[in-house]
Amino acid sequence: MTTFDFAPLFRTAIGFDRLARLADTASATETTGYPPYNIEKLGDESYRLTMAVAGFRPEELDLVVKENTLVISGRPAPDTQKNEVLYRGIAGRAFERRFVLADHIVVDGADLNNGLLHVGLKRVVPEALKPRRIEVNAGAPQARPAIANDTAEAAKAA
Repeated sequence: MTTFDFAPLFRTAIGFDRLARLADTASATETTGYPPYNIEKLGDESYRLTMAVAGFRPEELDLVVKENTLVISGRPAPDTQKNEVLYRGIAGRAFERRFVLADHIVVDGADLNNGLLHVGLKRVVPEALKPRRIEVNAGAPQARPAIANDTAEAAKAA
């Protein structure tokens, strides 16, 4: 397995430690294919994660967002069925999937329908971080507020 050393990059970069953690997490992530999922872009600022969780009830699923990571886990209830299973093709095992969320991505809701878990995600950028347009005034300059030095000079002249 190939490992990357980001130390030379971080000698002159400040605040990119999250990028290093993301790279480490991506390389260490287990590549199991269970349960399968889709990620769809619904619009400029909205996404939907759809995960196939056949056989799981809502109370057996757990969704947690912590530090820009969405963790979806499933723990099936103990099987109380006394029947002998001759072939088990439907996986009902416990799972945990982790998804790294970009900044300002929030979970909008989750629905379980026909064995598919739909998780709504959307980007919510705070007003303080949105670009704002500054109007340029034309015509005569407006009176500017007095500054402490201007006030002192005006007092001497009087």
